Amino acid sequence: MMRKIKLIWDFRGEASAKTAEHHEKHLKEYIAIEKLPINITGFGILNEMHAIAWMVVTDEHMIPVRDALKPHRGELFG
Repeated sequence: MMRKIKLIWDFRGEASAKTAEHHEKHLKEYIAIEKLPINITGFGILNEMHAIAWMVVTDEHMIPVRDALKPHRGELFG
C-alpha cells in the first residue's frame, strides 16, 4: 500500500483562519482538476495567529503536487 503524505501550508496573522479556510477550497479544486486518487483536505486553527490548510497525497503524486503547489511542510498521514 502506498504511503499517504499530508502536505501542509501555514498561514499566520489575524486573518490566518479565513485564509486557511479559503486555501482549502483551492486545494479541492486542484484535486478535481488533476483527478488525484485521494480527496482528503482540511484546515485547522492552531491559535488566533496561526492556521493551516492541508491535503493528503500518495507517494506517487507527492513530488508533482509539491512542485506545483509549494507546501511549507509535510508529514506522514494516518
